[in-house]
Amino acid sequence: MDDWNELKSAAMVARLGTISAASDALGIHRATVTRHVDSVEADLGAKLFQRHARGFTPTELGIALLRIADATDAQFGELQRIARGSSDEIAGEIVVTALDVLVPFVMPIIDEVRIRHPSLLVNIVSSDRVLKLEYGEAAIAFRIGRKPDHPDNVVLKVATIEMGLYAAPTYVARHGIPETPDEFAQHIFVGPDATAPRPPYFDWLDENVPDDRILVRCSNVASTYDAVSAGVGIGFLPQEKAHLGSLRSVVEPDASWHEPVWAVTHVDLHRSSKVQAVLEVVRSRRETVS
Repeated sequence: MDDWNELKSAAMVARLGTISAASDALGIHRATVTRHVDSVEADLGAKLFQRHARGFTPTELGIALLRIADATDAQFGELQRIARGSSDEIAGEIVVTALDVLVPFVMPIIDEVRIRHPSLLVNIVSSDRVLKLEYGEAAIAFRIGRKPDHPDNVVLKVATIEMGLYAAPTYVARHGIPETPDEFAQHIFVGPDATAPRPPYFDWLDENVPDDRILVRCSNVASTYDAVSAGVGIGFLPQEKAHLGSLRSVVEPDASWHEPVWAVTHVDLHRSSKVQAVLEVVRSRRETVS
């Protein structure tokens, strides 16, 4: 009994009850299945089946063969899973992209990914340009705002970034802060330039602050933070970033300013081991970024 294929054929006959059915299931000729059964019975020196017009009924020995064959097949399956795991080692490079405002949020995720998978190289691309996942420019994108709706993307909500309107202590010392909306026209604001994204809080800025009081315009949160921290004017910033810089809140934040954060992957790469390694950490860290 050195041939596993012969045992598989005999076990399939025991499971299905006929040579024809076993032949179809295994994709081999019926004569081959018959030869395999005869060979196993000869090696064992006992009958595996009672043969009759309707097919084959396994004897007690045939039932035992089926049980042992199933267990052996399961063990081979485990061996294959181990082999796949070895060949699918989480190593090499993965490209992750995020807007600059999200980089402080992404970094702790990447740190934990690196601790779990030290052979994985994470290339973080901080860009205001939306990299195209469908062209392979990145494997995972962290995005903010409305839920991405590209049909080939898999989207996971990660967190909510809370935004506020802030001024530096140096600005407050020189100009104070507006106590009422009517006083906004007496202050200097930092706003978006024509290339910046348009989240809801910029709509608030358009509605409440005269355009000629937005005297500094920036393309991204990083430059806005630098401008506000330097005391140039009042501007919108993530609350976490503003608190780290000891900036002062100017007005009570509105819930409509807060923005959801999404982890986006392309369907073709979503199940890859490297993408799943990052998403496992994302899922474990789901919380509000305040």
